[in-house]
This record gives sequence, C-alpha cells and structure tokens, in this order.
Amino acid sequence: MQAQQRVRSALRAAGIHFIFSIVVAVVCAAVVFWLWYPFPYRELSGGRELFLLVVAVDVVCGPLLTSVVYTPLKPKAELWRDLGFIVFIQLGALTYGVWTVWDARPLFLVLEVDRFKVIAAPALESDAVGSLPPDMRPKFWQGPAVVAIRRPKDLEEKNKVMFGVLSGGRDYAERPEFYIPYKDEAARGALNRAIPLSVFLQKFQEKSGEIELISKKSGIEIKDLNYLPVTGRQDWIAVLDGSANIVGFVKGDGF
Repeated sequence: MQAQQRVRSALRAAGIHFIFSIVVAVVCAAVVFWLWYPFPYRELSGGRELFLLVVAVDVVCGPLLTSVVYTPLKPKAELWRDLGFIVFIQLGALTYGVWTVWDARPLFLVLEVDRFKVIAAPALESDAVGSLPPDMRPKFWQGPAVVAIRRPKDLEEKNKVMFGVLSGGRDYAERPEFYIPYKDEAARGALNRAIPLSVFLQKFQEKSGEIELISKKSGIEIKDLNYLPVTGRQDWIAVLDGSANIVGFVKGDGF
C-alpha cells in the first residue's frame, strides 16, 4: 500500500512538472519560430533541429527525474533540494537551446543581383549590424530585414572584396557596409531580373495550390506575379508583386 501511494504521489508530481515544462517550451518555441525564425526561415536556416531536440529531451527528462526522486516520505528540505537541482539542469539545457538558435538566427534577406540570399548572424562580423542605420537593422519582433547591395565605390573597394572572397573571406552579401534599402532603384532592379511566376508553375505544377493561395491573399492574379530564387539551406523562391514587394514564399528550385 505504501509503495502504491509513493508511485501515485510521484506520478502526480511528474505530471505537474510535465505541464509546467510544456508551458515553458511552448513559450520559447513561440518566440523562436514566430519572431526569430518566421516562415519560411525556419526551413531556410539552421538551428531549428537542435532546438527541438533540446526542448524534447528537456520536457521528457525533467518530469521523468521528478518521478524518480519524489517521495512524500523524504524530508522536505532534501526533496526541494533534489527538485531544485532538476529544474536547474532543465533551465540550463533550455537556455543552451535558445542561445543556439538565437546565435544562428537569420538577420537579413539580401538581394544579390538576381536572387535573394539568407544571411544568418554567424556569417557577419559581430559589430557589423550596429553600423547600419536604425531603419535597416533587423527588429527583434519582425524577423530578417530585406536589404539590397550597392555597387563598389571604386576599383580598390571592388578588389578588396574580390581578393577577400578568394582567400575565404566574406562576399558582398556578408558585408553590411554594402547594404542599401530594398526600394527605389534596388526594387526596380529586382523586378527587371524577376521571372514570371507562371514559369515556375509550369515546372512545379504540384505547387499550384500554394501559388493560388498567395495570389488570393495578395489580391494579384498569378500572371501579374514574378519571382526570384532564394538561396539558403534549401531552395525556395520569393514571390514579388508589381512593386517588388515580397508577397509570399514557395519551396522549389527557382533557377
């Protein structure tokens, strides 16, 4: 009877711990996947898999350890010490997972001539973003900022980047000092190089449902939409309206 009571008490404590763990995990996941990695960047960038793994282990192992150490016969001071240690381990693992995805988060979607390129934080110098005008910096609550790249000012600047790339350094897209707002001439350049969305639809007819949904949400007919490829961990396209605004994303090779 005493053993059964101990098991019931341990399972009840583990259940309460599990519920609290789920709540914390959901809050963290909401921040990660709706603020730092909004669609489609959770597919285009790394970090998601490690975060989900850490959270899954965290949610399972914490309550499991609680069920092992919990017993109503244990002195309260010892019981709270054991439970506190478990929570400390959980928070440490969760903090590591959140920090990992924060450190790898995408910061910019850069127009690079005839394509967009996803640029994550590790690809940039630590103080590079701070040198940008405030309106070009990525906002905590908005996901990656869309920017374009200016031309080199002179041959010396061009050669500096070129030789840097040849020696394994950063290209234009990884150098925020070359970033300009994605508007006016840059937006017109994007439209000039954009491809009719109907061309992509001919290659990927199975994407017709997604494309029709984008057309419906934007209020623009498919024949009036264009696209540019997006390069990242996977192949996607960015769908553009007549003003070069991005109105949607579709997975697929746009080249």
